[in-house]
Amino acid sequence: MAIRRIQQIIQSHPSSDGDGVKIQRVHGFDNTLFSPFLMIDELKSDNADDYIGGFPPHPHRGIETLTYMLHGHFQHKDHMGNTGELHDGGAQWMSAGKGVIHSEMPVMTDGKLHGFQIWINLPAAKKMQPAQYHDFQPAVITEKALNENNLIRVISGDLTIKGETLTGPLQKTGVPTTIADWQAAAGEQFRSCLNPDFQALLYVYKGEIEVEGARVQAGQLALLDQGEGLSLAATDDSGVLLLSGIPIDEPVVHYGPFVMNSMEEINQAISDYQNGKFVAE
Repeated sequence: MAIRRIQQIIQSHPSSDGDGVKIQRVHGFDNTLFSPFLMIDELKSDNADDYIGGFPPHPHRGIETLTYMLHGHFQHKDHMGNTGELHDGGAQWMSAGKGVIHSEMPVMTDGKLHGFQIWINLPAAKKMQPAQYHDFQPAVITEKALNENNLIRVISGDLTIKGETLTGPLQKTGVPTTIADWQAAAGEQFRSCLNPDFQALLYVYKGEIEVEGARVQAGQLALLDQGEGLSLAATDDSGVLLLSGIPIDEPVVHYGPFVMNSMEEINQAISDYQNGKFVAE
């Protein structure tokens, strides 16, 4: 079995979005090794001033978002009437499709806020489908303790470990994906089988890990090469997001909250939003 190795490491960088929410961001709109993923935002703070304004109502078209909270709540409202509030360990998925207007508000738990929002591209054939939303509270996220200090949580798709397939609650995504969270103490290891047709990314949000001799630290994203096997070792108490999915071999044109295949489609999205068609549809 070919074990995946690191092709590239990208350092996250400080940024802000919404009403001044401070985040650490890593994006790959122009990087084919990222596909089908587009961007990862990490929200982490013990200071309410860093996020108190939240993300007021704003539009999207052409993407999906997956929000996953380690600590804190995340309140969602959209123009379709959907409302949801995540709790520690929960996730929410939204497919913007042809258009959605939503707001998002992070809320601390016990003085902590730590979570992620992942942007996932949609193929051209699905960019104009109706918008969808679903949340997954902590109790429905698939968990397996590999031992006392070694935990895997599967949010989306399937992950095979020692012949056992773990299935996450999120299955109906625009492209097949596997998204999981590995939490382990120093010295622990993780091995799994991945679909060889999927691309794979690792975002380390805590500690440091080793991937076939190469180390990845907190705040770094590792883009992996092709293969069927994944072998990780925690060199410190660590937390890692595993993102894997079918790449989309199509042009990516990004403008603010819209991701389409051409500038003409971007201009149409702007016009439709300004003329109220997101709500009317």
